[in-house]
Amino acid sequence: MKARIPNAGGQGNMMKQIQKMQEDMQKMQAEVEASEFTSSVGGGAVEVTVNGSHEVLSVKMKPEVVDPEDIEMLEDLLISALNESIKKANDAMEQGMEKAKGGLSIPGLF
Repeated sequence: MKARIPNAGGQGNMMKQIQKMQEDMQKMQAEVEASEFTSSVGGGAVEVTVNGSHEVLSVKMKPEVVDPEDIEMLEDLLISALNESIKKANDAMEQGMEKAKGGLSIPGLF
């Protein structure tokens, strides 16, 4: 007599769903890493663009923001723009991963 394992097909289906989710997450991660995120601060005085891997792609400054007497202001503007662009990249990655997971939560994995 053979023993029946309840939901044996369900486990295989679950594994397929997890594998698809993993593929979706990898695809989403690659898309976000290839994306660009730009932030402008100081009324457009400083603009910074980073990619999803947090690499700085460009920094643009209006000439009037470069004041040799007030380097600290320029440093603060750069830090602010960089942090905002990186936050946008992180938010996009987080949203993409949530979308790829499709609401699935496996303790210890996600």
